[in-house]
Amino acid sequence: MREKTKLYLLTGFLGAGKTTFLTGVLNELSDSKVAVIMNEFGKIGIDGRIIEREGMELLELNRGSIFCSCLQLSFVSALIEMADREMDFVFVESSGLADPSNIGEFLDAVIVAKGDVYEYSGAICIVDGVNFLDQVEDIETVVRQLKFAHLVIVSKVDLIDEEMLQRVKEKIHTINSRVEIAISRNGTYDFRFVEKDLMKEDWLGEETTNTPENRPKTLSLTYEGKITRKQLTDFLDLIKGDSYRIKGFFRLEDGWNQVDVVGKKIDYKKTETEKRDSELVIISKIGTQIIRPIFSAWETTVGTEMKLR
Repeated sequence: MREKTKLYLLTGFLGAGKTTFLTGVLNELSDSKVAVIMNEFGKIGIDGRIIEREGMELLELNRGSIFCSCLQLSFVSALIEMADREMDFVFVESSGLADPSNIGEFLDAVIVAKGDVYEYSGAICIVDGVNFLDQVEDIETVVRQLKFAHLVIVSKVDLIDEEMLQRVKEKIHTINSRVEIAISRNGTYDFRFVEKDLMKEDWLGEETTNTPENRPKTLSLTYEGKITRKQLTDFLDLIKGDSYRIKGFFRLEDGWNQVDVVGKKIDYKKTETEKRDSELVIISKIGTQIIRPIFSAWETTVGTEMKLR
């Protein structure tokens, strides 16, 4: 009888650093058979292209949250498929807007279909040290993810001072008093969590908030040509206040760039990724009302035709 596959759930609000964490853990476990099930709200999968490496199994589930009814069957099917591949570790990276409270329902469905093939090893929540104190006051999802976490990692602590880090830790413990808190500086993590028993402290039991009505509006912007970094920055500055997250790949004057917008911060990173069209995924704070501002901002800063869907 083969050993069970260790299954970890990775949560954290948009831009907290889940994909950076996942890239690191895949390198750390390079001698093991590792699979990733990656969930994004948008129709276009962005992060999968960032972490994919030779020998890694990757499944992407887009157009909704794996914890909501819209992707429920797809998520269970993905877990069953990974069980058939007999991996050592499976990491499920949930969307930054996902409430993970009903993960147990999906694991029960896998047991019915395939037997007890997974050792559920815990939920790891990445917290954005820079933006967390603002996010936690306004966004219920941030609180829900912390309540159901078995390990919290505060990222970007190199960008904050010790006083703010202490405030972040105190706030986390007011939400989940039992959870262990680790920190990450400059994108580096302590991956020895795989040797720990994170499940010794289980979740607080609460009803899930996952419903189709709670699904946020996601839009995909595609563009055939090339624009300057200033044009794109000016455009992003105009719409970022109405967006939870903006990310994608864009062809600029210096070549292809990975674009990432979290809060007020816009990051560009040169990449070897090449596509026919540039593309951005925009997750709206204000639903479909963001469509008009997007078109207006694009007309003001770029002026040539793009497609939004």
